[in-house]
Formats: sequence, structure tokens, C-alpha cells
Amino acid sequence: MSRIGKLPINIPTTVTVTNNGKNLIVKGKFGTLQRTIPETIEVENIDGKLIVSLKNNTRTNKAFHGLYRTLINNMFIGVSEQFVITLMLQGVGYRASIEKNSLVLNLGFSHLVNIIIPDGITVEVIQNTTIIIKSCDKEQLGLFAAKVRSWRPPEPYKGKGILYKGEQILRKAGKSGKK
Repeated sequence: MSRIGKLPINIPTTVTVTNNGKNLIVKGKFGTLQRTIPETIEVENIDGKLIVSLKNNTRTNKAFHGLYRTLINNMFIGVSEQFVITLMLQGVGYRASIEKNSLVLNLGFSHLVNIIIPDGITVEVIQNTTIIIKSCDKEQLGLFAAKVRSWRPPEPYKGKGILYKGEQILRKAGKSGKK
């Protein structure tokens, strides 16, 4: 039995859960999330706690046990608190702004980079160099942040690029001159 999978999930009072056997729907103040649960995993609501259990103990089912417990727990955290990722732009002239439903980045290219913001994600730009991305879906949030970061990943020589908040770049020494 999975150590993570056997832990019960506490249901916050502001969240409602609907389980119709195959789909689990979680509603909270920040949105609604839905996930399809495989037939080998059973989810039951007991005394305001959600218990994730297995129908049969095969090796692959045991692997899914902890995974789906974590995915369901992330759904509860997302609709009650929201997930936040902060990106920092480091480089001369690197700027960000929001126009309608797209994020516009000036990253030193000859053109501006327009990235359309998907539904369910809110983006906020502070002082042109800090991008705060919020969403109740952790998976969608991480994909969008990685998409933004992929335009200028941090480079080790000058430290320029799009960094996650608190990320440290291992710097390399440049070329040394002739001796």
C-alpha cells in the first residue's frame, strides 16, 4: 500500500465534492475542477474526509494509488487557495505587459512575443519585470509557466533570462584571454 495514497484528504468547508463513480468534481471559491478516476481506484467520502483506495492490488494499480491521491489533494488546494508561480525577467530591456487576453514579452528579439493566456489562468505584471501567474489547476499553471519560460531560459554566463522566483543560476566563467 502506498504511504501517500493511504492518507485521508480533509475536505475544506468551503469546497463541495461530487463523485459519480467515474468523474470527481470539486467546486470552490476559485473555480471548478474535474478529473476522471480510473476504474481500479475507489474514492469515498467518509465524515468530511476523502479516502482513496484500490480495488485490487497489482503493481501498476499501487503506482496509481499515490498519484491519484496527490492529484485529488491538489484539486482541493487549488479551488480553495489557488496556486501561484512568480517569474522574474532578468536582462537589459526585458519587459512584460498584458494586452487584452495575451501576455506581451519584450525579450531582446526583433519582435514582441505574444502568448495567449488560457481560460482559468490569471496573469499579473508588476514593475514590467515580475510576472505573477495564478490558477486553481496546478497542472495547467505549470505548463503555462514553462511555455513562458521557454522563450528565454536562463543562461549560465550572464544570468539573463526568465527565472522562477528564488531560482539560483549556476554561473560559469567566460573565456580566458591568451597567456
